[in-house]
Amino acid sequence: MASPSSILAAAGNARLRKAGLYVFLIAVTSLYYLLNTKILLGHYDLGWHLAAGDLIRAQGKIPTQDPWSFTAGTRQWVNLSWLWDVLASAIFQQAHFAGLVLLVLACGAAITGTLAHICRRSGAADIAVCIAVLVAALLYPAFAAFPNIYLAASPNMATMLLAVIFYGACLARTRRLYLLPALMLLWANLHGGFLIGIFIPGVFGGVALLRRDWAAVKIYGSVAVACVVASLFNPLGWHIYPAATTTVGNFVQAYITEWWPYYRNITWPGCIPGMLYMAIFAALELRGQSQSCPLEARLLSWLFLLLGFYQFRYMAFFFLFSAVPLSLHLTNLLAQKRDIAKPLWIAGLIASCALPLIFAAMKPAFALVPLLSQQDASYLQAHAPHARLLNHWNLGGDLIFYTRGAIPIFVDGRAATAYPESLLRDYFPLTEETVNEAAWDAVLAKYQINTVLWMKSHDALRQFLVGKRGWKEIHAGAFASIYVKP
Repeated sequence: MASPSSILAAAGNARLRKAGLYVFLIAVTSLYYLLNTKILLGHYDLGWHLAAGDLIRAQGKIPTQDPWSFTAGTRQWVNLSWLWDVLASAIFQQAHFAGLVLLVLACGAAITGTLAHICRRSGAADIAVCIAVLVAALLYPAFAAFPNIYLAASPNMATMLLAVIFYGACLARTRRLYLLPALMLLWANLHGGFLIGIFIPGVFGGVALLRRDWAAVKIYGSVAVACVVASLFNPLGWHIYPAATTTVGNFVQAYITEWWPYYRNITWPGCIPGMLYMAIFAALELRGQSQSCPLEARLLSWLFLLLGFYQFRYMAFFFLFSAVPLSLHLTNLLAQKRDIAKPLWIAGLIASCALPLIFAAMKPAFALVPLLSQQDASYLQAHAPHARLLNHWNLGGDLIFYTRGAIPIFVDGRAATAYPESLLRDYFPLTEETVNEAAWDAVLAKYQINTVLWMKSHDALRQFLVGKRGWKEIHAGAFASIYVKP
C-alpha cells in the first residue's frame, strides 16, 4: 500500500505535468501578441480613452457633456467604457505605454489559460487542447484585419475576457455561476459588449428549456435575471440599454469597419488561416463523431460563425467558443493520446525566457498609432491656435490626447455616443476617396471651417482645397496634413 507521502508526491507531479500545457500556451501566445506590439497600441480611440480617464479622475465624476469639440452642442456624451478609461489612465500615469502593453498581455494570457481549462475540463486530451486553443488564441485577435482588432489596449479586451469566463462558468454549471452577476457589475461599466454576458446564460437556459431540465432552467434563468439587475448599477441606470443602441442599429455602422460583413474585412493572404480553421471546424462538426460535445458550445459556435459573416466583430467570439467543440473532435480523431507534458514544458520555458528579451526589444515601439504625432499637434497649436478645425475622425482621438481641447475638434471615433446625428450625416460624405465638392463646400460654409486636418495621402482633397479653393497646405507630417483657408 502506498504511503500518504508517495500519494501526495504523485499528485504533485501530476499537477506539475498538467501545468506544462498552460505554461506553453500562455508563453507562446503572449510572445505572438508582444511581437504585434504596434497593433496592440494601434486602436484609433486609445487617445480619447486615456484623456477621458484623466478627466474622470481629475473631476471625480463622469462628464455628460463633451469638453473637447465645438460640434457636440447639447448632445449627451454616453461613455459606456468609463471604468476601463479610468483603469487605463491610472496605469498609463504610472507605467506609460509599457503598462498598457502589460495589461493587454495579462488579459490575453487570462483568456488563453481560461480557454485551455475549459477545454480540458470538458474531457479533451492535452494534445487536442493544445492545438485547438493555440489556433483560436492566435486567430481571435484578428491582427490581419487591422484596425478591427479584439485584443488591444481598448475596452474590447474586457468583453473578450469576460465572455470566455461566462462561457466557461455556464458550461461547468457549478457554484461559480452565481459569481457572474458580480462580474456583470464590472462588465456593464467596462464596455458596451456586456449584453453578450446576458445572452450566454440565456442560450444555456434556452437549451435546458428544450430538454425540459427544469433545474437547469431555474439556475440559468436566475443567473441571467441577476445579471440584468447587476447591469443596472452604472451611472446611466436602466438608460444603459437604450444608450447601447446609439451605435447598434445606428446608420454610423455602415461607416465603421468592424460592423461590416466578413467579406469586406478579409485581407489576402492574412485571411487564409481563419478560413482554413472555419472549414476544418465545419467538416468535423458535420462528421459528428463527438457525442460528448455540449450542445450549447456547438450552438454558440455556429451562431457566432454566422453572425461573424454578417458583421465581422462577432467572428472573434466564434474562434473562442469553437475551441471546445474542436478540441473534443480532435480528441476523437487522434486515436493515440500521446504524453506531451515534457515537450510542452521545454517549449513553454524557452518562450517564457524569450518574453522579457522581446519586451525590451519592442519597447521603443510603445506609442500611439503614428497617424498623428505630438509634433503635428504642436504645430497645429502654434500656427493655428484659433482654428475652426475640420479633422478626419481617425485623427480626432489622438488630437484629444495631445491637446485636451486646446484645439476643439470636429469629430472623433465616439461617433453617435457623443455627436448629434445631423453632424455625422454631414461628415461621412467627406470620407469618400473621390471628393464630393458640393458636400465639402457645404460643410466648410455651415461650420465656418478655416483649418482642415486630414490624411496626407488623400491627394484628391489636396487638389480640391489647394488647387480649386485656394487653401494652403502649411504642414505635412508623416501621415497627416494641415490646410488653412487664406
